Amino acid sequence: MSSPTASLLGEIGLPIPLHELTATTWDAVIVGAGHNGLACAAYLARAGQRVLVVESRARVGGACTIEEPFPGVRMSPCAYLAGLLHPLVVEELDLARRGFAWTPAVNGLFVPFLDGESIQLWDDDARCMEEVRRLAPGDSEGFGAMCDVVRRLRDALRPAPAAGKTGAAAWAADAWLGEAPTREQIEERLGGDHEARALLFEWSMAEFAERYLADERLQAAYLGQGVIGTNASPFDAGTASIRFHHASGRLGGMPGMWGYVRGGMGMVSFYFCDAAREAGATVVSGVPVARILPGEGVLLEDGERIAARVVISNADPRQTLSLLGDAADAAWRMRVEQVPIEGCTVKLNVHLRELPNFMARPGTNEPHHYGQINAPLTRDEWKAAFAAARHGELPEHLWCELYFQSVHDASVAPAGTHTMSVFAQYVPYKFAHRSWDERRDEVKQLALKSLARFCSNIDSAVIDAQVLGPPDIEKKVGLTGGHIFQGECLPAYMWTNRLSTRTPMEGVYLCGACTHPGGSVIGVNGRNAAMTVLADLGKISLRR
Repeated sequence: MSSPTASLLGEIGLPIPLHELTATTWDAVIVGAGHNGLACAAYLARAGQRVLVVESRARVGGACTIEEPFPGVRMSPCAYLAGLLHPLVVEELDLARRGFAWTPAVNGLFVPFLDGESIQLWDDDARCMEEVRRLAPGDSEGFGAMCDVVRRLRDALRPAPAAGKTGAAAWAADAWLGEAPTREQIEERLGGDHEARALLFEWSMAEFAERYLADERLQAAYLGQGVIGTNASPFDAGTASIRFHHASGRLGGMPGMWGYVRGGMGMVSFYFCDAAREAGATVVSGVPVARILPGEGVLLEDGERIAARVVISNADPRQTLSLLGDAADAAWRMRVEQVPIEGCTVKLNVHLRELPNFMARPGTNEPHHYGQINAPLTRDEWKAAFAAARHGELPEHLWCELYFQSVHDASVAPAGTHTMSVFAQYVPYKFAHRSWDERRDEVKQLALKSLARFCSNIDSAVIDAQVLGPPDIEKKVGLTGGHIFQGECLPAYMWTNRLSTRTPMEGVYLCGACTHPGGSVIGVNGRNAAMTVLADLGKISLRR
């Protein structure tokens, strides 16, 4: 089945006249057509509600969409891999029928080192352990124990679906569904597992790696997994929980697996949009909202009003505050403003003549190109990089994580060329000297130089590169601070400390990554919001 939304590359426009939108009283208006807003719309519309999704930008999908940064090249500006997308949402919104398919990155994580060594951390346990024994034979037992604590924690909080059951009943024990569990409820699930508790709430990523591994290269291979999209150092308390969050998926019945969506990550949002529209929701783009009016609806930038019983914001919480203006509850405003939301990530979307040739394992079409690749930093480089960005400066080197959609899906680039997504840290949101516009090319060269430490052909391989720093991400997809998770996902801001779907403002809800269970392309945030709104709608009437 072809995707109607994909056929327009997400540029829905205004499918019905504006006067029809304003003449209708809606059950729900969703502000922002990011993937969670579209998922929320699909669930509400399937329940028989009159739903309108209003997107200010021309293209739906938010940070998970598809653009053409270069002629004939299709890439998502921010999101790049699927892993935390919830299987229940995939099932309930019938994504497979719509065309959803993915290629699991079973080749795992490849990490080259400056001494010429490298490691391929295959998803297959036996092959992975063989690599560990080759590089660091004394760490095989510790490596197994490190993987095991992640498994135990995942099984405690997000157990596999119950055998013999289907749909939501199969996932009843999943802590990601519904209201976030309290600390006491989490402790009860963990029982006496002190290591699992420390992984979830206490350890830095460095502590986690050093507890189980002695080889400094093997430790370095993992440090970046504790700070993905997080404005913290891997030596900061709680960063190990970031590693767990990104290892807690069960997509395709493959625990912890990540992979490549056919057509690009933005197809997930496009399929959600198709599901919402098929169920009767109206989705419009290029229509900016100027104000959320609690109990009334929304005010558009052109002065028109749209009446709705509830308003659900898929915008980040700071944007939502701005849209509420003086109508925001004072205590809620204070809580929102206390959540750190300044990004430290730069995303490069790169068009390549050939794949990178890693000197530790030469070749331009090797097994490691089919998984994920890290260009690591040493301990001292990690500390210096974080400190530099904190002071508004660029570090000497960036930690980079690389993904090659084109090796799994040749349709995203012209024949004989490839795409490379580079996710790198740390960069400042604001430079101490000069602006992002003045220094963007410098950042590009720094990222490519950081890769060139491990690759022999980066300079000749790159055809073109798009550089998106935090202010660019903020401007392009509307994420305040350029923070890709709508605010930090460290332990102090997760579970019941995450913002609630319900707000103190009459008829106003949240459905984005700022809500439980957190950031990434999950879809459950939107589902959780829809279930909450459906439970409340019978109690809500439109203020006239």
